[in-house]
Amino acid sequence: MIEFDLKLRRGSFRLEIESRFANAWTVVFGPSGAGKSTMLRMIAGLDRPDSGRIAVHGQYVCDTAINLNVQPGPLKGQRGIGLVAQQSALFPHLRAASNVAYGLSWGDVSATVKRVHEMMELVGGTDLMRRWPRELSGGEAQRVSLARALAPLPRVLLLDEPLSALDAEARDQILTRLRDWLAEKKIQTILVTHDAADALATQAEVGLLQEGRLAALGPASTVLAAERNRLLARLRLSDAPPSKE
Repeated sequence: MIEFDLKLRRGSFRLEIESRFANAWTVVFGPSGAGKSTMLRMIAGLDRPDSGRIAVHGQYVCDTAINLNVQPGPLKGQRGIGLVAQQSALFPHLRAASNVAYGLSWGDVSATVKRVHEMMELVGGTDLMRRWPRELSGGEAQRVSLARALAPLPRVLLLDEPLSALDAEARDQILTRLRDWLAEKKIQTILVTHDAADALATQAEVGLLQEGRLAALGPASTVLAAERNRLLARLRLSDAPPSKE
């Protein structure tokens, strides 16, 4: 479970969210500029709210009132959160396999190699192991970045449109495998997308973020139906004849 109460203001943009994500898999969607990536970055610890608190599985990792701010990262002593952004940000001086192994602090080399192979197989990237980041396409780099975030087995995984460079079929295949694996490992996941279709395709809890506020949170069928009705009502109003008054 992730609980948070976040307030942030940057120029004319204001984000105010108080919510609880209790499901194993939550999809947050909304238009560009709604604050989806900002919300994830604050939960991950890469950005700090002006005021607020964040708790992961009942343990506070951020509380501005007492100046508590646990360092970001998926490992013990850190927040226990892995983040995969749309931009892969791989280390250019490391091959793909070494990028995946980077976050592992094990002394057992054979165990590290086994985990790297497992993660690369999960994302369909075993043929990319020896490549340098400069030799990877956008979609291939996103696969490696995802494998790197999964390798340390974080408590929570945040996905910010992590497979946007892949075609729909490849993306769906990876997400299907990923959901089963994450469920087995009991890793809570939040997936951010701007496409309502991605939310509808899941059986997850769905949140609708608009203008820095969480407008709705609940089952996909309920949230998306309400959003559809709202858009239809707006269209009907725009098509209405002008008033004679």
